[in-house]
Amino acid sequence: MFGKIVYISDSVAHISIPEGTPVSMDLMNMHIIFEDGERRVLGEIEDVSEKIIKVQFLGVIDGNKFVGGVLRKPTLEANIRLVTDEELNLITGVSGEGMFKLGLSPLYNDKPIFVDINELCSNHLAIFGNTGSGKSYGVASFIQSMFYDPNFNPYRANYMIFDAYGEYHNAFERLGEVNPNYQFKYYTTNRTDANGELIRIPLWLLDIDDFALLLNAEKHSQLQIIEKMIKLARMISMDTPESIRYKNHLIAKAILDILYTNQAAASKRNDIFTIVSECQTEQFNLDAPIQGIGYIRKFRECFVIDRSGDFTEGVLITEYVTSFIDESLDNYEAPNDHAFDINTLQTALDFTLISEGFLRNDKLYDEAVTLKVRLHSIAISEDADFFDYPNYVNLSGYIASLVTKNNRKSQIVNFNLEDIDDRLAKTIVKIYSKMLFTFTKHLQNRGSVPFHLLLEESHRYVQNDSDNYLLGYNIFERIAKEGRKFGLILNLVSQRPVELSESVISQISNFLIFKMTHPRDLEYIKKMLPNMSAEIIEKQKSLQPGMCVAFGPAFKVPMIIKMPLPNPAPHSSNINVVSIWQVR
Repeated sequence: MFGKIVYISDSVAHISIPEGTPVSMDLMNMHIIFEDGERRVLGEIEDVSEKIIKVQFLGVIDGNKFVGGVLRKPTLEANIRLVTDEELNLITGVSGEGMFKLGLSPLYNDKPIFVDINELCSNHLAIFGNTGSGKSYGVASFIQSMFYDPNFNPYRANYMIFDAYGEYHNAFERLGEVNPNYQFKYYTTNRTDANGELIRIPLWLLDIDDFALLLNAEKHSQLQIIEKMIKLARMISMDTPESIRYKNHLIAKAILDILYTNQAAASKRNDIFTIVSECQTEQFNLDAPIQGIGYIRKFRECFVIDRSGDFTEGVLITEYVTSFIDESLDNYEAPNDHAFDINTLQTALDFTLISEGFLRNDKLYDEAVTLKVRLHSIAISEDADFFDYPNYVNLSGYIASLVTKNNRKSQIVNFNLEDIDDRLAKTIVKIYSKMLFTFTKHLQNRGSVPFHLLLEESHRYVQNDSDNYLLGYNIFERIAKEGRKFGLILNLVSQRPVELSESVISQISNFLIFKMTHPRDLEYIKKMLPNMSAEIIEKQKSLQPGMCVAFGPAFKVPMIIKMPLPNPAPHSSNINVVSIWQVR
């Protein structure tokens, strides 16, 4: 079938076809061996014409090992033959400890393809494909294959699936029927979904960066406001005599600052009344009693303006206000072990506005009010439920609660985000991702509790956005660069890789690429991935649904894999228009 090598370039050999030899197109993508004595070079047929077969060099078989890459090309006299089953096993893998069956090879009569779990699951993974290419089925099949393997028990696995359309609940809800040690947990943004728990995030676990995302902050000056707000929320949440003293101290300082300005008395009164209206305590409100010598005045009555333009009780109000100022409180830091809700946060933001003098700085006040409006819009909406957590919990306790159900561990946790808008979904995914990054980074034994973040429709979240400008980093880029060593692994699922962050894509190791046809996506993948050759691009363009091109450290060579149908399947299939239209 094969003649002699007539020409060798850097990575391709041109082989003649002896005259009269019938050539079948089934040779396309088959693997062949170039033998030079004891040396065996593996190649893949990439083009067949009437007279020439082009073969791309893939690597060298050295004893019982396959090594990718070819430094020494075969000679022109090398013997050429098809790969044997034994040699093919070095490429497709064999069943054994630490291996699992990912799918079948359509090129070799559905030969099973086994993958090293460590190589696949210890590195970041991307799964790309058009709608209808079998991408969601492939994700479900890939995870099911590991958990259904009778020779492998991933009891300590932690797959956190952020599900844009609620597709995966059906695929994993009966996980415990496969093995009683397994459990599936389901969180949802749908308040009427009886199958799961409503997503609830403790506000006190969020830091400045998280609140900046939640409130859609746009300027660095707003970070200062958020930092002060968090500090005051912790203080106010304590509800202790010291907390009351601190609030009175802040109100008193703000009022005293206004009293000492050069404003007209009427303007001072308006500003002071605004403060005590928004930041009330028992001692500071419009009807609070103020004791004079032999008489009592209400707070509002102290601000009557006399004919000379001064307050009639200016001395009394100054003495009263000054009595609540305690400079030692300015350096007090409240302990971060108290729960607070979104209403407390709003109160804290009100106190922030008066304590930092924003009321008299138009530019800063406008920026602060923007945050205030956004926080209030969350507080009065149904979205407030997602931040209503009942009891205090620290970060490790909260992470433990996410993967615990009925006092048992859950290996797969599904977050259904289909009932919220993209902006809030993106924020929630970033908040959870940052929590997991912080948690894994501070584990005493590095990598002892691995987590896999599976982001369906990841182009919605993993973007080139303003985070780097505002916060100095993007959490997904940080996870992509540092997460592996801490045991936090990204699994990105997307139909539009061109919209993903380039920095994140550059750190992905393994790829499962289903059929893609959009020129921009194909060009982007080819540009971003040095190991994404033109041959792989051409292969994936002609794939059938449920087939993918797989390459990366987990695969000896790029190969076409037919994924088995998941059982049960995710809810990702098209609607049956015929049956719906014909219902009478």
